[in-house]
Amino acid sequence: MKTWTTLLVLVLFSRKLAGQGYKPASGYVPDSKTAIRIAEAVLVPVYGDKHIESERPFTATLKDGAWIVTGTLPCQDSDGGTKSPAESKTKALHTCFGGVAEVRISKDDARILYMMHGK
Repeated sequence: MKTWTTLLVLVLFSRKLAGQGYKPASGYVPDSKTAIRIAEAVLVPVYGDKHIESERPFTATLKDGAWIVTGTLPCQDSDGGTKSPAESKTKALHTCFGGVAEVRISKDDARILYMMHGK
């Protein structure tokens, strides 16, 4: 009986060690470009490709071990067109309606910690 118990403990322990796998030193999400790609990949099935495309460019900021990825709110310019604030540098912005997507991703293991879309 003691031999079987020892064998069972060894098998279970070895399976746990085998499941550890490789972990990159800089984490699975090492930079903002990777964080944005992951965020877009999880946002598109929920909100649709067209909607997420309209919020580009996305920005990613690292804070407390998590990437915070947010979209850009398109605004109406003085000509009545819709542009992001970055595209409308020379034109006065009149109106910005709606919200943007936000995704928080763990830098260490790429878990999605939080995902939402403002109104």
